[in-house]
Amino acid sequence: MENYASELDLPGFRFHPTEEELLEYLAGAVRGEKRGFDVIGVLNLYRHDPWELPGLAKIGEREWYFFVPRIRKSSNGGRPNRTTERGFWKATGSDREIRSVSELKRIIGLKKTFVFYKGRAPRGCKTDWVMNEYRLPDTFTSINKKFIE
Repeated sequence: MENYASELDLPGFRFHPTEEELLEYLAGAVRGEKRGFDVIGVLNLYRHDPWELPGLAKIGEREWYFFVPRIRKSSNGGRPNRTTERGFWKATGSDREIRSVSELKRIIGLKKTFVFYKGRAPRGCKTDWVMNEYRLPDTFTSINKKFIE
């Protein structure tokens, strides 16, 4: 993929969305909405080690954004396989709720943080690579099922 920033040619432009904006962008993508700009590409990032990701992103300097297809370890569900060729992403805690700024009671998404470990579990070596995974709440899928099918 080519670096999208060179195509924009906008001095000082930075793609740095809030969590709410990022989840709105994700919800639109799930519903199949088309935008006049495309700054987040689709990539199965678990086929790549983290140091390869900057070259695969459409935009970004120190942060990169990707839509990642949900691929499960087994066909009957379960947790996703988060291993790469040289390591694995390990969750650092449980999902954290993200609430709407305008409606504090409304949960608009969930966030989970991962750290990359070189090697194989459980003896991997921790690195400085950190990933935040955002996903829509399960209620979004059931409410918007007609948009997904």
